[in-house]
Amino acid sequence: MILGKNRYCAIIGPTASGKTKLAIKIAKEIDAEIIGLDSRQIYKGMPIGTAQPSKQEMDGVVHHLIGFLEPWFAISAGEYSRMVFQKIEEIKKKGKIPLLCGGAGLYYRTLVNGLFEESSSNIEIREKIEEGYRKNPQLLFDRLQTIDPEYSKIVHLNNKQRLVRALEIYEITGKCPSEHFKQQKKEIIKKISLFTVYLDWERRSLNQRIVERTKNMIENGWLDETQELIKKQNSRIKSFPALNSIGYKQITSFLNKELNINELEELIIINTRQFAKRQVQWFKKEKIDLIVKMEGLRINKLSEIIHGILKS
Repeated sequence: MILGKNRYCAIIGPTASGKTKLAIKIAKEIDAEIIGLDSRQIYKGMPIGTAQPSKQEMDGVVHHLIGFLEPWFAISAGEYSRMVFQKIEEIKKKGKIPLLCGGAGLYYRTLVNGLFEESSSNIEIREKIEEGYRKNPQLLFDRLQTIDPEYSKIVHLNNKQRLVRALEIYEITGKCPSEHFKQQKKEIIKKISLFTVYLDWERRSLNQRIVERTKNMIENGWLDETQELIKKQNSRIKSFPALNSIGYKQITSFLNKELNINELEELIIINTRQFAKRQVQWFKKEKIDLIVKMEGLRINKLSEIIHGILKS
């Protein structure tokens, strides 16, 4: 069998690629519970903008690490990795199979390459770096390019969370993220063995899926969802890392009358396409067991194929 006592399946791919729907189909066939691998679906109060599966869509399949964290908390890849291992053990104790699903490349890499010892956080250091980002994000990005040219190629200037986290790691440990990943010591590495399925779309098709999903999300109440988050943020006088996510930043500008509805939709689509492109580039560097060309492939047929492979 491809799946064994300590080997599990992961469904990964760019945003809007159909990962959740496929994972739920497979989970029902192999008696699995799903562990989210997404840096934004973790937050409460953001089901629409982060495309969290509804109870109806879950179809009775138990999901973990979805909508569990308050939006004013930030979380590192290391912290997330520890929670994944914990959930795996919980699921196994119930006699179920863990199934991972998501598009967070950094979280995925941390799981398969191992967790480095100094992956903790330092609030004071992070707040200092975040203050620097508010004043001049380009200056921070230039610094990352200097200390870690390799990692800077996959971090966008506008990705505040990843940029701040990279510099936080450097401040805490004196080593850049790339160096950590390359120089992990065997005695401190905790890895996971995965059979990884990557959902591959032609760019034009994926872009169209992003357009359709964005329109649906706006129609289904994304603006109201954002407004409620802003109210909650104002009442707490706190920074919400979650509101830096794609879509929420643009909707905030719309609510401030800085954009009209057409400009809002177009801007979200552009930013989401750019994000999907970065995800594709990231996953091209990972070891993938099965790449599935999605054009014209029915989800039921795909589920049957993967189910057969996992049970072979």
